[in-house]
Amino acid sequence: MPAHIGIVACSAEGAALCYLTICHEAGEVFGTYAHPEVSMHTHSLAEYMPHAARGDWPAVGELMLSSARKLAGVGAEFLICPDNTIHQAMPYVVLRSPLPWLHIAEVVADRAAVSGFRRLGLTGTRSLVDSNVYPEALAARGLACVKPSAVERDAIDRVIFEDLVNGVFTAEAVSYFQQVIERLKAEGCDAVVLGCTEIPLVMNDSNSPLPTLDSTRLLARAALRQAAESPRPG
Repeated sequence: MPAHIGIVACSAEGAALCYLTICHEAGEVFGTYAHPEVSMHTHSLAEYMPHAARGDWPAVGELMLSSARKLAGVGAEFLICPDNTIHQAMPYVVLRSPLPWLHIAEVVADRAAVSGFRRLGLTGTRSLVDSNVYPEALAARGLACVKPSAVERDAIDRVIFEDLVNGVFTAEAVSYFQQVIERLKAEGCDAVVLGCTEIPLVMNDSNSPLPTLDSTRLLARAALRQAAESPRPG
């Protein structure tokens, strides 16, 4: 029996994509129609937003821990969080968590290193891009991180929170991401991190000027590997 995956969700669109990826791609590992047991818990995004806006990561961490405890209570054996921004709370979470976690930025950084990329552009919410979540994970593997300009960060943040998290996907959003990624390419980036779990709903290798590192699907695939490598007894 593969290990039971617990998903600590935050925004619905990214969490849904992560869940669907686990279920859709598990058949290649476990057989037709088969996937590990998966449980998901999420507090309302409205509970997260005020804390995140203030940069109150201990308060965000308390919400994540609340979800973690509920998932542990229903039998989950390890946890993932398909939300890059709230990984800023992970230092407050991991030491008190009832279960181990896979860290989304570490998963992405591992894939970047294996793929031979050296200089990564970073897209995501303004809060995430301003943070050290990805620079630290990439630097630990000898990889450079290049951030969009302040104006670009603000524009991407608006697209994420006004459109993507609400399931609104427009040609204008795609065009703007393409412009930003093209400029990151001109700065010497050889790939781009889709560091918001909703960005892969509009951007991918087929429409991006640079190869993409899809944080949502990479996390889901890492969870599948972890589930396969840590089976339950019996």
